[in-house]
Amino acid sequence: MTRTAAREIAIQLSFAAAAAKLEPLELAERFFDPDYYESLAGVDELFSERPDEQQLDYICRLISLTTEHREEIDALIGKYSHGWRVERISRTALAVLRCAVCEILYMQDIPNAASINEAVELCKGYDEPETVAFVNGVLGGIMRGEFAKAPAPDEA
Repeated sequence: MTRTAAREIAIQLSFAAAAAKLEPLELAERFFDPDYYESLAGVDELFSERPDEQQLDYICRLISLTTEHREEIDALIGKYSHGWRVERISRTALAVLRCAVCEILYMQDIPNAASINEAVELCKGYDEPETVAFVNGVLGGIMRGEFAKAPAPDEA
């Protein structure tokens, strides 16, 4: 299984956890039950391969961190989604944004550019082009606004 597939599963689980108000690890435990997960392979090719231990760790870490830091993540998304309240963003786009921002803030082992690129690519499979551009714009704004390099003293 690729990191992209693991990320997409994490986004789906984050979406489900938020919608069902379940603890993310409880949801993951149910979801990755061998019999249940195997039954999904016929529904969606995404589930044709079971995640290995490293991928399961990544998925569980991402959904846990996303849930744990949801308020901070949503505040940052709200700050850079000019003219849009977080509540008005489509739930799929919000799940993608939350996971990407979580990776940027709390998973330093993943390059920020990879998080943004993957978020935009995954969003293309779920939303309209305008929403994809919105997601890209919010993530770009976060990077420019929160992580822009300060000029060196001799450049100021």
